[in-house]
Amino acid sequence: MELGIHVPVFDIDGGTGALAGELARVGTAAEAAGATWLSFMDHFFQIEPTGLPAESPMLEGYTTLGYLAAHTSTIELGLLVTGVTYRNPGVLAKIISTLDILSEGRAALGIGAAWYEREHDGLGVPFPPVAERFERLEDTLRICEQMWDPGNDGPFEGKHYSLTETLCSPQPLHKPRVLIGGGGERKTLRLVAAYGDACNLFASSPAEVEHKLDVLRRHCDDLGRDYDAIRKTILANDPSPDNQDEFVREMANYAELGVHAVMVMPTTGSPATWIEGTAPTVRRLSELG
Repeated sequence: MELGIHVPVFDIDGGTGALAGELARVGTAAEAAGATWLSFMDHFFQIEPTGLPAESPMLEGYTTLGYLAAHTSTIELGLLVTGVTYRNPGVLAKIISTLDILSEGRAALGIGAAWYEREHDGLGVPFPPVAERFERLEDTLRICEQMWDPGNDGPFEGKHYSLTETLCSPQPLHKPRVLIGGGGERKTLRLVAAYGDACNLFASSPAEVEHKLDVLRRHCDDLGRDYDAIRKTILANDPSPDNQDEFVREMANYAELGVHAVMVMPTTGSPATWIEGTAPTVRRLSELG
């Protein structure tokens, strides 16, 4: 099992002026620890589940990833769940293509249907009903697939988007991995089966994750998709120096279900220091297979 790092909080020691240096250290620490994934949230305001108010610091995600591309060399980079509502899908495909080229082939597209209405209203971003957001998500997945096909730069006509050209030059160095976040059984997991290279589920319990993976398998069977070709990832409770044994034992239950990677979240004043302390956990997780 692999370990990924997901950074949701930018309240760091030293304040705003220290963010650039701390994030550079985050990239260095994540690679040195042996983590294989580094991501941030795609939000414009901080979200309540972190326990912080909306007014807390929040950086724009793809700008941050571009900065980390220059401060890392091996780790895969992405936003864990890009909000489909925040960017025109053709522009989004171009952004990720650029990130892939400048990171020398390490960009991923993590994406979902978006949910945080307050930041939409606050910044004037349209927030359609949930059914329409999922329709836009499917359109976006199809547009990205077409734009990253070097032999197909023709028009696209979807339910909500119409593109006269899907020209994307230069092409990404590799086709970015598409990770679809969420465990919705009727829509989200069906989209994973249809378009995803990976899924990301909450590690609520091994039994719940097993159920979600069974649903995903059924969608794959219905669509003729190879279930084993989809990378399974989870977002889990975080290891700390005093609970690493317990954490590894817990993750072994998910590894037995075929989960490939667990993503954990540093929320301290120095995420780089926190990541440095996870190195022993990474080594032990790798032994789970």
